[in-house]
Amino acid sequence: MSLRADTPAPPGTRVHRFTRAERWVHRTTAALMGVCVVTAACLYIPQLAELVGRRELVVRVHECAGLALPVPVLLGLASRAFRADLRFLNRFGWHDRVWLHAALRRDRRPASRPAGKFNAGQKIYSAWIAGAGLVMLGTGLMMWFTHLTPVAWRTSATFVHDWLALTIGVVLAGHIGMALGDPEARRGLRTGLVTRAWAAEQHPLWRP
Repeated sequence: MSLRADTPAPPGTRVHRFTRAERWVHRTTAALMGVCVVTAACLYIPQLAELVGRRELVVRVHECAGLALPVPVLLGLASRAFRADLRFLNRFGWHDRVWLHAALRRDRRPASRPAGKFNAGQKIYSAWIAGAGLVMLGTGLMMWFTHLTPVAWRTSATFVHDWLALTIGVVLAGHIGMALGDPEARRGLRTGLVTRAWAAEQHPLWRP
């Protein structure tokens, strides 16, 4: 019988996946990203804009959350475990190609999806969201400090910022959906611990 994620696992059946610093980085980044998404929705969706009002305040909150978004990651670099995880995320091996091939064929068998501590989908998502975040920060600064760039640049920055924001919202929804479908992964981010059975099934190449 498999262990449910919401029931305590017997001693010795759990392994350590994330440190407190890593969990803090994820939670803080998620909170700031959530503020950016919610405030952006209040700025661009007329019904929400009318409901919330105080547009100037919403704009300021959105700008501050966007500027603060890289801070948790930068502070997390002080953690050796966090730096090690970044190295894992930045390395694409043979098993990642196998994982992606199986994902494209919709093959959900664990044996056909070899993964280390992070699977190929998580690596691609991390790289994409990091790059998108930098583009959003750059275009947002161009929109904020209007005197620093020509009008044509600001117009292009606004176009990129708005459409990339929509794309980020869609990707984040998919990310959250995947997390909701894996309670054990959520517990790993909440407590830092996962069961050995889950680790062996979902990340067989990981050696905790």
